[in-house]
Amino acid sequence: MNIFGIGLPEMAVIMIVALLIFGPKKLPEIGRSVGKAIRGFQEASNEFQNEFKREAEQIEQAVKTTAEIEPKQIEAAQPQHDTVNSSQNS
Repeated sequence: MNIFGIGLPEMAVIMIVALLIFGPKKLPEIGRSVGKAIRGFQEASNEFQNEFKREAEQIEQAVKTTAEIEPKQIEAAQPQHDTVNSSQNS
């Protein structure tokens, strides 16, 4: 069992020290507060990941759209360019 790089013996020592410092009455309240803080951090992290994924998908869609449009614009511009070159050569 390895949480945040802390093994079971280290976690036991931390719990004993916390019990000695805060006492048995305050410890559950502190545990709830720490749990809420960790849950809030996880939710914020998940929200950030989801936002990052949405932005990446939008960028990918924009690149695909641009890749589809550019060849059509180039093809449309080439006949005009060829016409101009033909009239200059004559």
